[in-house]
Amino acid sequence: MAKLNITVNKARCVGSGDCVETAPGVFQMDGDEKSEAYNPAGAADNVILAAARACPVKAITVVDADSGTQLFPAPKK
Repeated sequence: MAKLNITVNKARCVGSGDCVETAPGVFQMDGDEKSEAYNPAGAADNVILAAARACPVKAITVVDADSGTQLFPAPKK
């Protein structure tokens, strides 16, 4: 497992909860019913990436902390 930096764009988040459903050990809903990544090490990398992909508005960014490579969404060329 890589060390991942997970960011949720609160302005974009619509509170669908898909990320929480996919990776409850990583994501939770805050008091405003927006997603937050409370435990970046709470699931395997593939589960975290699946949760980010499940977001209907692509509000979640996942970056490999060691290399700085953005894993999701794919960087624009």
